[in-house]
Amino acid sequence: MQIKELTDELKLNAFYEALQEQLAQSAYNELPFEKRLQLLLEAEKTSRDNKKIKRLQNQAKLHEKSAAIEEINFAPTRGIHKATLLELAGGGYIQNHRNIILTGATGTGKSYIAQALANKAMIQGHSALYLRIPRLMQLLSSARGDDEYLKLLAKLKKIKVLILDDFGVSPLKASEARDLLEIVEDRTNLSSLIITSQLPIKEWHGHLHNPTIADAILDRIIHNAYKINLEGESQRKLKNQK
Repeated sequence: MQIKELTDELKLNAFYEALQEQLAQSAYNELPFEKRLQLLLEAEKTSRDNKKIKRLQNQAKLHEKSAAIEEINFAPTRGIHKATLLELAGGGYIQNHRNIILTGATGTGKSYIAQALANKAMIQGHSALYLRIPRLMQLLSSARGDDEYLKLLAKLKKIKVLILDDFGVSPLKASEARDLLEIVEDRTNLSSLIITSQLPIKEWHGHLHNPTIADAILDRIIHNAYKINLEGESQRKLKNQK
């Protein structure tokens, strides 16, 4: 059996391509066998890692696909502590199953930061998904009453970093608050939420319909969350002025 056939069968395409490069360049002949083998395996691993990241990015449905921590404006007037955000970019909050809450007025960059953190998470191998709260409620409402509802909840449960954007745009109905509690409960001590909202956290309770359900949701979200309140002018406005 030829090497090409073996690598095709074992799905070692990048390994084979790296081998062809080694055979074409005499400089590799000077390296020990173990080193050459290591380089071939590293080429295969890098290829697989990149494919996984690409797959995660396609599944994440980000609106700001290129959002990056490095592009964030850390001007003092924005109220962002750079050290805290860089710590979050390291992914420790995911390992510790903690949440992130980003509050602030429209245009202050909440969604961008949330998606920049999601991009970092995916590079680290974690799954992510972006959903606006109104869209999430539409999906759950459409699925309610059949197996699709449970399948959707199961899918959301598996996501390591779930972004819920625009919380509090309008008060949730009773059924929507119960749905949100199901999602939050499924993720408690297992994975992370990143929630963005124009509302200060102290006003969230009144937007969750039922006080008992509100207490249950907020108890699971807030107490283990990093809280960042963005200030300053609209970043969209400043960008358009340039």
